[in-house]
Amino acid sequence: MAQWRSLDEAAALVPDGCTLALGGMTVYRRPVGFVRALLRRTARPRDLTLLCFTAGFESDLLVGAGCVSTVRSCYFGLESFGFAPMFTAAAQQGAIHIVEETEASLAMGIRARMANVDFMPSLAWLGTDLPKLRPDVKIITDPYSGEDVTAFPAIRCDVAVLHGLEGDREGNVTVNNNLGVDLELVYIADTVIVTVEREVERCERSTDRSLIPAPGADYIAHAPRGAFPTSCYPDYPIAGGEFMRYVDACNAGEFERYVAEFTASQ
Repeated sequence: MAQWRSLDEAAALVPDGCTLALGGMTVYRRPVGFVRALLRRTARPRDLTLLCFTAGFESDLLVGAGCVSTVRSCYFGLESFGFAPMFTAAAQQGAIHIVEETEASLAMGIRARMANVDFMPSLAWLGTDLPKLRPDVKIITDPYSGEDVTAFPAIRCDVAVLHGLEGDREGNVTVNNNLGVDLELVYIADTVIVTVEREVERCERSTDRSLIPAPGADYIAHAPRGAFPTSCYPDYPIAGGEFMRYVDACNAGEFERYVAEFTASQ
């Protein structure tokens, strides 16, 4: 059964040097409240490997705060609000290590981990120069056809953090149907933390939401408006003004001031 924790107690479960996966998709249902709690810690986490199918606002906060040493994502940006400013600056300065990923490499690596094997074969990347950038990705011979295939190594994850709509005392969680790879992260992470908009007597599956049944989550934390300024359908939409305020602050060299104000808010 999942254990309920306060948001700050849940944030204390992320150790230095771990691989941290963040759920949601682009600017939708991201675990921003959890990231806020991470940045409130007296000792912020360091040397994180950030694993996101797509990385956005919440990930940019972690990069700007110096918490991230390595990024694994096929996209890092703010969608219609432009580039992720702190990631872009760190990448240009060579301040972080970026693992070259595509949708295919992330999907195959996640599938391999779910299958508890060391790699997953695929036809992706064949005939490209991408394997030259990833010496851990091998071209091998298919023992059945004799043809070349790409062997993508399994992606391991220490902690995955998702944001959902509801959680109950039995440990069930509901999320809206804009799933990204949230369900897959539940399977590959050693520890799964889910922040939720509200606690309910019993979570139910419906046409506009999916159920993560117990024991999918190890820890659940109550985080009202925990995805803000990203959206959390059907509770609230994207807060475009807050995205613009963030971009303007970063462009003006006022990232730390923005973070101080943002972490002080609830």
